[in-house]
Amino acid sequence: MRRHSALWAAWAAALGLLFAQTASANTDHPPLQQISAAECGACHQAIFQEWQQSMHANSTALKDPIHGAMYRMMVGDPTQEGVTDKVSGKYPICLQCHAPMAAKEGSTKLDAKPTYAEGVTCVSCHTMSHYNGLKAADGSQQVGAKAYTFSNDALQSGNGAWNGQQPALVPGAGHGNPSVNPFPHAANPLLFKRSSQCLGCHEKLINANGVATCAIGETALGEGTTPTCQSCHMPVVNGHTSHALPGGHDPAMVRRAVILTLSAQSGDKGIQSKVTLQNKLAHDFPTGAPFRNLVLKITAMDAASQIIWQNFKENPLTEDPQAVLMLKVTDSEGKPVMPMLASKVAADTRLQAGESRTLDYLIPVQGVVAVRAELYYNLVNKGMIEKIGDQLPEPLKRPLLVSRAEARLP
Repeated sequence: MRRHSALWAAWAAALGLLFAQTASANTDHPPLQQISAAECGACHQAIFQEWQQSMHANSTALKDPIHGAMYRMMVGDPTQEGVTDKVSGKYPICLQCHAPMAAKEGSTKLDAKPTYAEGVTCVSCHTMSHYNGLKAADGSQQVGAKAYTFSNDALQSGNGAWNGQQPALVPGAGHGNPSVNPFPHAANPLLFKRSSQCLGCHEKLINANGVATCAIGETALGEGTTPTCQSCHMPVVNGHTSHALPGGHDPAMVRRAVILTLSAQSGDKGIQSKVTLQNKLAHDFPTGAPFRNLVLKITAMDAASQIIWQNFKENPLTEDPQAVLMLKVTDSEGKPVMPMLASKVAADTRLQAGESRTLDYLIPVQGVVAVRAELYYNLVNKGMIEKIGDQLPEPLKRPLLVSRAEARLP
């Protein structure tokens, strides 16, 4: 009996010490918005590893080669404090989305704190408490970090609060128990289970000339029966919501976007060919930055599998404009420019949400035994490659084959 009492006393003392250590550890903590993803990853290991490979974790000018090249051209050195946008002379608006924690604190030195360099880090999203829309009360634009109200004392999520079970007695565990963690969870499904959680950055950005760039198109994402952003970009994997967030940089995700079908038959004037492109997404495709594009390549082959006709040889924009799907922005004279310098939208030939588009081709040559259609996706267009190609890794400059179809003639 004495032995049991002694063990009980020792256990109680150890438990009390653990609570004391936990409480002590939790009284000395940085502001919530400065909590590094690495601290979250100590418990949420699988989610942390997924996030590390995502474009959210690599969104800043320090890590994303495309954004980094444009940032250095339009703003300056991302490791310097006090740089401004060279067009507006103001704080760089791109940081509101690409480095929201730096934007919240008005810094441009992205290596100053872990949360700045981490881009869209854990607390970038999990401190959002309300989406305020893209327009401020005075009618001005508010995007990224400015489009949301943030909580300073409670992590937000789409799940319920602490379920009443005893959390692990270690510092940082048990989000719903304030005695263990100073930042409890607040259930916020109205934000976290709707597309509004994402639209502050991903819907559209209006540049200084009033041109909508980085636009996903006018859709009703997450309203009624329309899929939310999370439906596709944050699926459930191994029992948890994936934070890999695949999108325009993910080949598998891009290949899911479009169904390509092809038919061909002989006619009096040659081969009549029809190509149908069906957008399976709830938003325009391609989406994101205007320099992304799709190019449809049509080739006709003879019995020896030699190409005897193609819809373009060098420049599809001039040789076959219908084969290029993109949001084309230009200056006032119609010359292609960087998105933030654009004065107008010259054309928007992207596939709209759910659109099915058929393109007709007459192939006026003899000896055709097969017609092939190939759809290629480009993260950057030819003009961008000419301007900043030396700063981009080769894989980012290569077209990605999205889909292919072939029709043989009798």
